[in-house]
Amino acid sequence: MDIIIVGSGKVGRTIANQLNIAEHSITVIDEDTTALEKIDDTQNIMTIEGNGATLSTLKEAGAKECDLLIAVTATDELNLYTCLIAKSAGVKRTIARVRNPQYTKDLPFVKDELKLTMAINPEKISASEITRMLKFPGVVSMASFARGHVDMIKIKVTDDSVLCNKKVAQSSNIFKDGVRICVVERKNECFIPNGDFEILSGDMISFIAPSKVAAKLLKTLGIVSNRGRSVMLLGGSKTAYYLAKDLLEAGIAVKIIESDRERCIALSETLDSAIIINGNALDQDLLLSENIEHVNAVVSLMGTDEENIIASIYARQINPKAKIITEVGNLKISDVLKGLELDTVFNPKKLTGEHILKYVKAIANSEDSEFESAHYIAQGKAEALEFIVREDSLVTGIALSGLDLKDDLQIACINRQGKMIIPKGTDTIEIGDTVIVVTKHKGLSGLEDILR
Repeated sequence: MDIIIVGSGKVGRTIANQLNIAEHSITVIDEDTTALEKIDDTQNIMTIEGNGATLSTLKEAGAKECDLLIAVTATDELNLYTCLIAKSAGVKRTIARVRNPQYTKDLPFVKDELKLTMAINPEKISASEITRMLKFPGVVSMASFARGHVDMIKIKVTDDSVLCNKKVAQSSNIFKDGVRICVVERKNECFIPNGDFEILSGDMISFIAPSKVAAKLLKTLGIVSNRGRSVMLLGGSKTAYYLAKDLLEAGIAVKIIESDRERCIALSETLDSAIIINGNALDQDLLLSENIEHVNAVVSLMGTDEENIIASIYARQINPKAKIITEVGNLKISDVLKGLELDTVFNPKKLTGEHILKYVKAIANSEDSEFESAHYIAQGKAEALEFIVREDSLVTGIALSGLDLKDDLQIACINRQGKMIIPKGTDTIEIGDTVIVVTKHKGLSGLEDILR
């Protein structure tokens, strides 16, 4: 697809890099030459210095032939205006980043009026992801497939785990409800394991399971799956606001510690049930006085990565049983963080990029009606792709053992009329099935692409 991105800040660059890796044609527009220079020279991304909200610049970027424009400048209003002008210039689809909570209620109306394809809010996406993680404190991440019938769950294997030092084939003796281990992340490597693969302490494993047995499964693995009753948020950012709102609606007690007094006042006016503390979230005496050692979860959402990392390390030391979630904006230090024993690290820009990439992948394959959704694993080193089988093809009606499948690829699950099948060699793919494929290959757009 031909895609124009207006705005080359951190979000714009992250999205551009992810879409470029997915082999789309990318043009980035920005008035800031320095920002454009930060785009990786090794990547095939065109840059244009100019105002992306003007017809002349959009025409120079090829708007008339453009399949999608994504406006991610620092200003909501400019993003919306850019999308309006882009539609006039002939762009087929537009996405605007809109972050201001005051616009949230009006977005359905704005989308209709401006003919926006999507309005995206990185902070709200982050809050939704954190809320999902807090439902299962022992889980690193979770994604849903087959319209909510199937979950892909990632956990970290510990020394005392029932899976530690077991081969993947032995996991069937532990999982009684149809579960398959799909991906193993070990240090900087990613594996699509076969039955002989041995799981070690420290591995991150992703497995497929029916949604209805997720809580039972986690209990079997010794992972607490009860929703946290109290959560402390360190920092009162936009993400903190959206997260607190979600948690309060779920009946969870929320306490926010924020250093800026004016921000505290604004939060207290919009979050009636939350406790807002004006203070330094790095002040250990303050944290102890606010009972950080007794909360079920701590989420670090302050202004810098350093503050968030330090606060999370301290929270882990003082409250070993709590779920610790840390916002980190610099993707380049992710390898360093692996040795710090932080539960879950998330990057709003990366989450936003993945969210957009899922949509782009869906519309890019709109002519191939099989493709349904995608989930990215191990920093994009592997993908879980969902396909709906619409018609007979080279993969239907044939025993899986008879298919010449690519290496580094696994048919993880077949959902047939609500029944989840962990496939064996004798199973077949049939019309109407939902099939989940886990692979390290890029660019699979249809089920037949799983063949060599």
